[in-house]
Amino acid sequence: MDTEETQRRQQRQLQTLTDRAEITDLLDRYLRSLDDGVFDEEWAGAFHTEDVTAEMPIGTVHGRDALLARVRQGMALFDRTVHLGTNTVIEIDGPRATARGAQLSTHVLADGSSDVFISAGHTETELTRTSDGWRISATSLRVTWTRGTPPRLPADLDPARTS
Repeated sequence: MDTEETQRRQQRQLQTLTDRAEITDLLDRYLRSLDDGVFDEEWAGAFHTEDVTAEMPIGTVHGRDALLARVRQGMALFDRTVHLGTNTVIEIDGPRATARGAQLSTHVLADGSSDVFISAGHTETELTRTSDGWRISATSLRVTWTRGTPPRLPADLDPARTS
């Protein structure tokens, strides 16, 4: 193998490692941000593309503004939360990537009861490399089990009525 080919291979490997680190950091910061509870336009832009699609237990939304509104509504149901993500498998294909992982979420209800609701499931995330770094362009959370008292959903968070 000549020196030029070796350098190209090493550059590709370095880019792959850098992309994986950036995607992992983005996903970790996203889960942590859910617990921090600051959901504004800066938050939405730091994690999502403008045309993001998100499939959540409280419905599917299209577009960053709709996602921001839905996350605000959904997270208002809880007084405190802890979100953990693990076992993430990342596949990178140029400016696009996918990440599949597991998520465990613990919620203290905001209804005054202090009841705890726990959910666990799998996430599938599509990411796009933008001029501002990697951003989530599509995501889905498929809950596989729950424990405890789920929050009472207001009518506007009924998944059957969202688009």
